[in-house]
Amino acid sequence: MSKYVERVIEDVKTKYANEPEFCQTVEEVLSSLGPVVDAHPEYEKVALLERMVIPERVIEFRVPWEDDNGNIHVNTGYRVQFNGAIGPYKGGLRFAPSVNLSIMKFLGFEQTFKDSLTTLPIGGAKGGSDFDPNGKSDREVMRFCQSFMTELYRHIGPDVDVPAGDLGVGGREIGYLFGQYRKLRGAYENGVLTGKARSFGGSLIRPEATGFGAVYYLESVMKHEHDTLEGKTVAVAGFGNVAWGVVQKLSELGAKPVTLSGPDGYIYDPDGITTKEKFDFMLEMRASGRNKVQDYADKFGCKFVAGDKPWGEKVDIIMPCATQNDVDLTQAKRIVANNIKYYIEVANMPTTNEALRFLMDQKNMVVAPSKAVNAGGVLVSALEMSQNSERISWTAKEVDDKLHQIMTEIHDGSAECAEKYGLGYNLVAGANMVGFQKVADAMMAQGIAW
Repeated sequence: MSKYVERVIEDVKTKYANEPEFCQTVEEVLSSLGPVVDAHPEYEKVALLERMVIPERVIEFRVPWEDDNGNIHVNTGYRVQFNGAIGPYKGGLRFAPSVNLSIMKFLGFEQTFKDSLTTLPIGGAKGGSDFDPNGKSDREVMRFCQSFMTELYRHIGPDVDVPAGDLGVGGREIGYLFGQYRKLRGAYENGVLTGKARSFGGSLIRPEATGFGAVYYLESVMKHEHDTLEGKTVAVAGFGNVAWGVVQKLSELGAKPVTLSGPDGYIYDPDGITTKEKFDFMLEMRASGRNKVQDYADKFGCKFVAGDKPWGEKVDIIMPCATQNDVDLTQAKRIVANNIKYYIEVANMPTTNEALRFLMDQKNMVVAPSKAVNAGGVLVSALEMSQNSERISWTAKEVDDKLHQIMTEIHDGSAECAEKYGLGYNLVAGANMVGFQKVADAMMAQGIAW
């Protein structure tokens, strides 16, 4: 590892010891950059890495809201505008009890390189709140969103920062947020949020984009390995929007997804999650607010395993689509024991650093990183921004074709970069280096004001 990179990693671990998720992400990204950093000694002279690991701006604020019984609650809101060197800040809003500053920073840092990989002019950001929309009425969610936007609107705009949805923030929440923004601004700036409904500027394919894009990336992996998706079985974690897109596209391309998971455990469906009835029931599960994957097993009469993850099942491909740190070293060893060749991260950082290193050490396994695999969501969000700016609306095929093309280019560019630096078919290092290089070039060109 480059001595400069090593020093910056250790400085971050010391300075942010109480932010473990952020430290883990910085280490995972920077540890791949040695060849690029060593080729550019000028980076150290201008403290490029030291600047890159600190957000340009962190916004933290209180969010008071009233429930249906007249009780007042107070949550904490965040927006971490991590790096805007290549374009307006872009990244999702997450509403979940687990949200804290460390998680927002790690997601914003990761988003910077993911957005760079898309080749589109968007910077990296993330935000959200420790508010839990599960079990809340529509009017409670609306009041919370209105209070959240009453502060956030001061810090965003079509050419400043363009949030999108994420965990706990879907079309309903985006609609309430946009309505409050429009009221406060007194202007119809529909490019300020993405993931909107089609009736006010949303893009076709956006709900499916992350899942579809992940499978397009996987398709490129299979092509590189002279393999095919036809007939492959796939273990999928999660049952939300991303997993929903993944299972649809896998089925369309001839693969058979056989698992879903939730906080209560996982299901195994040997017949495959391959029919419209099953896809539609996933939407019902998500809308119910129960957050129980067992509902699928009860509906379709398949196996449910309580309190476990699906990584012990014998399949051809693993695709974690749920949340961060879903696969630790113990789970990784279960995966390897089943001789699984393809490990495709879809959720944001679903693998702990220890587990990721272990998986990458397996000579016969292909590991694909989340920042590249799940870039389809933000990619289509950026395409939504383009449509809003031009006051046009592309067809579903036009959007899907652009998504397919760019996801293929992300894979191919990462593979080519890794080969260039003598790392073989290392998609993790390749993605980190490609994403980093564009941001680094922009920062160098703009001087040290940021």
